[in-house]
Amino acid sequence: MNQNQLICGVDEAGRGPLAGAVYAAAVILNPEKSIMGLADSKKLSEKRRDALALEIKEHAFAWAIAYSTVEEIDELNILQASLLAMKRAVESVQASLVEIAPLNLLVQVDGNQRPKISLPCEAIVKGDSKVQAISAASILAKTARDAALYDLDRQYPMYGFAQHKGYPTAAHIALLRQHGVSPVHRRSYAPVKALI
Repeated sequence: MNQNQLICGVDEAGRGPLAGAVYAAAVILNPEKSIMGLADSKKLSEKRRDALALEIKEHAFAWAIAYSTVEEIDELNILQASLLAMKRAVESVQASLVEIAPLNLLVQVDGNQRPKISLPCEAIVKGDSKVQAISAASILAKTARDAALYDLDRQYPMYGFAQHKGYPTAAHIALLRQHGVSPVHRRSYAPVKALI
């Protein structure tokens, strides 16, 4: 990596749940404003994630959050929908930086798959614990998805989304059996498909 190259970290949240959109974030950290405590979002408490998300949004050079809908997940499959959300997040960051030219940007994505984008891109397994910009992206994606699930909880209080965030917990499966499939459940997922 050369001196002038900026890293755009990308990660997603919400591949495993049975309900709600899958979220992705892209973050370019400001090298002059370090953020302490960045880590894989799954290793942080919700309170810590929320605090860090505010700090990232305030101090990052650029950031964007995007998602793929439940319909897109069911139509494309979860991997392709996740990559599409990542592509949308990267393109949104790119659009916000148009006036800064020429932009020497390297996209680093958590995992072993890369979204189809026009920028140079590397996939890094366990990137959310190795690359700060990916950690930051994982925090923004996770906090955005959690906020969306709290909204879904208000719309569909009978499913307990605020507690399990859509993941296939025993409680969620029991409520799904009791109340049937909602419009925000992923119909292509086996536990949901079984109830249709």
